[in-house]
Amino acid sequence: MEERKNIVLFVDDEPHVLSAIRRAVADEAYISEFVGSGCEALQIMDQRYVSVIVTDMRMPGMDGLTLLKIVREKYPGTVRMVLSGYTQLSQVLATVNQGDIFQFISKPWQMEEELLVSVRQAIDRFNLEKERDSLQEGLAQKNQAYLQIFRSMEQKLINEKRDLVSLKHI
Repeated sequence: MEERKNIVLFVDDEPHVLSAIRRAVADEAYISEFVGSGCEALQIMDQRYVSVIVTDMRMPGMDGLTLLKIVREKYPGTVRMVLSGYTQLSQVLATVNQGDIFQFISKPWQMEEELLVSVRQAIDRFNLEKERDSLQEGLAQKNQAYLQIFRSMEQKLINEKRDLVSLKHI
């Protein structure tokens, strides 16, 4: 089975922020996508299976909270992160609670110690959840197969008992 490479989608309306992130993640083991708006992010997500989305909160058009709510609804397996300079407590709490956020990182951030480590952890979480789901699916299939075998054996036993009763009558 071919292993699919993780995709991390970075969303920020500030080109210099995306440029800094692009330089920092150039050597990372995942595929990085960069877009400047929530609408562009959703277009990418409609085309590709995104493992992690990292978004700014304050953007023109669609803000980060709206984007994260849509992502949670349409792509529940995608791990959601926020990278934002907007740190008003009420907005942070709303984002975390309504967007089911893995991590909220405040700007300015430490690239190596905060952002890259957090993205790697988010990818690990995504991969572990996918593996768990796959194992649960495999277990459910095996349980169904065992149930079929049990039913088949039960039917054979019923048939043998019936045949035994018939033989006694003969």
